[in-house]
Amino acid sequence: MSVTGLAIIYIIIWWIVFFTILPIDVNRLKSVKIEGEDAGSPENPKMLKKFIYCTGITTVIFVIIYLLIKYEYLNLRYIIS
Repeated sequence: MSVTGLAIIYIIIWWIVFFTILPIDVNRLKSVKIEGEDAGSPENPKMLKKFIYCTGITTVIFVIIYLLIKYEYLNLRYIIS
């Protein structure tokens, strides 16, 4: 598989994992109310922590999928045709 194809697979997996992790560990109780701000928005969404976790989880999943493709346990060309 080409580098471009592998990069696309990695990015797709990253976004799926990111949207899965996003609602975890969110505290929606606000101590300070700001005019015009949504009441349900989190006070501290901990985005850096979520980016790091997401990248680590995605890398593990991607390596597993890459090895399955490399050793032809998961051959996308045979599945499609």
